[in-house]
Amino acid sequence: MDSGVTVVTCPYVDVRLTSTISSFEVKRRFNRGITIAELKGKLEMIVGSASSNMELELFSVSDKFLLKMDDNEALLGSYPVDDECRIHVSDRSGGQADNFTDVSKVEKFEISDQAYSKRTDSARSFMKNMRVGQYNEEEVAKKKAELAARREEEKAAADAISVGNRCQVQVPGQPTKLGTVMYVGTTDFKQGHWVGVKYDEPLGKHDGTVDGKQYFECEDKYGGFVKPQNVIVGDFPEEDYGLDEM
Repeated sequence: MDSGVTVVTCPYVDVRLTSTISSFEVKRRFNRGITIAELKGKLEMIVGSASSNMELELFSVSDKFLLKMDDNEALLGSYPVDDECRIHVSDRSGGQADNFTDVSKVEKFEISDQAYSKRTDSARSFMKNMRVGQYNEEEVAKKKAELAARREEEKAAADAISVGNRCQVQVPGQPTKLGTVMYVGTTDFKQGHWVGVKYDEPLGKHDGTVDGKQYFECEDKYGGFVKPQNVIVGDFPEEDYGLDEM
């Protein structure tokens, strides 16, 4: 009795591809109706091997070897290829994985700085002609002047702060903190002038030591460094947090 049910096999199959040319696995969809020769032609652009050098092996979903796909006239669908099966491409010419990705094997072209400066077709020559970046003398001079002005402003602010001053620290985007100035001057960890502060609460980042160098002493997480412009000195008494109350 005819049940009226027709089973239709999907004309396409999604397979995983690996090869001796690349260490990467990729996934592609192919029509089951193409021949193995046609499949190899499509694989040329994917794995980087000539179809004439290819040997194909079919593996199951669990990567168990099934068989060699060595009949160029056979249809892909004539092999037991299911979704997520793996087709491994071996290059008989001797191509190996990473031959195209290992830059250590690529011959390097080197040129002296003096010779490079004489070239008229280089990026440096273009930047010079267009007065871009470091080759824009006016822009470079302007930036140097701005940096010098900021340094002077920073130093003037630092000169008005002394070790032992009570202070209020106001850094944009952070809560206001109270503390005591413990250090004023330059540092090894960053250029410019800095103020080392021992906060009244554990709102800092360290104990006065940065990158192995001790600038002042305090309890861990009570110390911090800020720019002089963010420090206001004045009569800021320590708040009583009720730690001695019974």
